[in-house]
Formats: sequence, structure tokens, C-alpha cells
Amino acid sequence: MAALMITSPSRPLPCWSSSSSSLTQSPYRICASNSFKCDMTRPVNSGNGKLTISLPEFMESARTETTAVNRDGGKLKLFSGTANPALSQEIARYMGLDLGKINIKRFADGEIYVQLQESVRGCDVYLVQPTCAPANENLMELLIMVDACRRASAKNITVVVPYFGYSRADRKVQGRESITAKLVANLITEAGANRILACDLHSGQSMGYFDIPVDHVQCQSVILDYLSSKRICFDDFVVVSPDVGGVARARSFAKTLSAAPLAIVDKRRHAHNVAEVMNLIGDVKGKVAIMVDDMIDTAGTIARGAALLQEHGAKEVYACCTHAVFSPPAIERLSGGLFQEVIVTNTLPIAEKNYFPQLTVLSVANLLAKTIWHVHDDDVGSL
Repeated sequence: MAALMITSPSRPLPCWSSSSSSLTQSPYRICASNSFKCDMTRPVNSGNGKLTISLPEFMESARTETTAVNRDGGKLKLFSGTANPALSQEIARYMGLDLGKINIKRFADGEIYVQLQESVRGCDVYLVQPTCAPANENLMELLIMVDACRRASAKNITVVVPYFGYSRADRKVQGRESITAKLVANLITEAGANRILACDLHSGQSMGYFDIPVDHVQCQSVILDYLSSKRICFDDFVVVSPDVGGVARARSFAKTLSAAPLAIVDKRRHAHNVAEVMNLIGDVKGKVAIMVDDMIDTAGTIARGAALLQEHGAKEVYACCTHAVFSPPAIERLSGGLFQEVIVTNTLPIAEKNYFPQLTVLSVANLLAKTIWHVHDDDVGSL
């Protein structure tokens, strides 16, 4: 199994290591924002195609440090769906809380059953559930979780959706198309959610589809924090948008990255998941190209863009995205030697079979934990 890097923008983490493991030992490293690195071999529990990474024991002793003394955790309940339990557990530990007890199961015919196993009456409830693959299953599970909380007299229900599925269909490009981003927004609202917290929506306009407050968490700070720890001169960077639609995202990224220059890959999309690279706008010769996007699905666009950058003399190419969807044949394209490094976050669970040597996974748990506390405390200056 290839080495995987899990990082999180947080306070400096003390070193922790253990030589005991019931499974094959793998070199995991946790990095803080100051590049404090810890080599560790920690048990990895795999089940139902999902990966759970056990966190270092020192995080248990640090839990109270992340929570203000005057915070009433008894009125805040955090529950996890089945889509990404590892991220939910990590968020809970950063917040100094335990995940709420919930029973989620499937009937023989596939119907989903949800029962809260503790009282939420009068509580602010946060439900962590990305609507990733299988998208329909996870979306329906989320809606039933919201309904269960509403019927259990929760005071407020906030849906934490690290990855908002169906967001790509946010407008009509051709006649007789559905706008599923609006449809899913309506479903979540009608189920009983009072607020939604989402990471890096495919387009900012999706926030307007909700009739409830939306907190849009941008995860580029996590990636920038990691890039700043690398020994690369900022003068060598050029930020590249893989298409015209992502120019605003890439420009914001470049501005934060020491006002790096910007390049744009001109592409034409002939069908869903099918794109043709036409031209490169900008100069990348002798530069370290940082390709920035919100998600990598089949990796066709970003792989063709990387090949074009190398043809134009780019010294190295890095791929940076928030959501690692990784639909086949993404792994083959990403691990084919085009990229120096592929940097993603853990908004989606990444199956162990999808690891490859160039992959780096950054944790957004601390970012989400802080955002949840800001929402709960009505900290208007932080959102």
C-alpha cells in the first residue's frame, strides 16, 4: 500500500509513534501547519469498502483544549451518517465531543431505517453526511436523519455536507434538462433542516438555491497551508485553472499564494465526463504549475491539462482539489507520472485500493469543527 499523508491545519502536534499494529504497518504522517511531522504506524480498520484511520492517542488529552470552558456541549449534538464516519469522528474529537448514538440500517429490500438512540429535545443538532457515492443512498439517508431529528423535537438541525452531490447540474446548458442542485436543496429544506454547512460548492450560485442559511466553507486554506510548508520558492509558482469556469477559484487561490501568476486551460466539453483540451492561456515555462479545481471525478480534464502544461515547459505539475470523487479511470490517469503530487482533502472517504504514491490527503476536520462551534456560539465575526 502506498504511503498516505494526512494533514490538518491546527496547533503543533506532539510526536506520537507506536510499533504495535494488528494489521500491515504503513508509514502514516500527520503534519501541522508548521510542517511538524510525525511518522506513525497506527491500526487501520477497513470495512464495507470504507477506510477508518484511528487517530493518535494524544488527541484525546488535547480535546479539552479545543473547547472553551463556557461552551455547553450538552445542548450540541453531533451525529454521523454512514458516508464518511472517519471524518465525523475526527471532527468530534477536535470539538471535544462524542458522536451521538444513532442506529442506521437497511431493510432486506434496501429501505433505510434511522433511529436516534439518545434525546435531542431542545438541542442544536449537527448531522455530518457527504452525499457521495452511492449518491442516492447517502442523500436519502441524510433526509431520513433530518426527519428523525425533527420528529424528536430538536431545536435546530444543521446539515454538515462536506461534499454536496448533484451540485454540477446547477443550470440549464441544454433544453429539457433538470437542475438537480436546486432539487436537492429543496429536499433538504423540506425534510426539516434549518441550516446547511457545505465545503467548496461547485459554484457559488448554489447557495441561492437554499431557502435556509448556508455557510460555505472554503477549504483552500488547508491546501495553501500545506503548500507553504513545501520548500518551493513562491516565485516559481503559477496557478492554473483547468477550465474557464474555474478561473474565479484559481484567481483567488493565486492571490493568496503570494500573488502568483495565473494560467488557464481552454477546453471544450463534448459530453459529461468527456472533455477536449484546446489551448493554454498564460506562460508556464520553467514554472511549478499548481492546477486548482473543486473536484476530481474521472480526472480526464486535469490529466489532459497536465500533459499540455508539460508540453509548454512546466517544470512540475501539482493537482489540488477539495473533493476526491475518483471515478474510474481516475487512479490510472493520476498515477501515470503526469503529476508530482495530487493533493486532496478528506471530505470524501478514499478507499484503500485508490491509494497511489503521489496522493496526499489533507484533513478538513479542524476547519469544520471550528466552523460548527462558530455557528453554535453565534460568532458573527467568524463566518
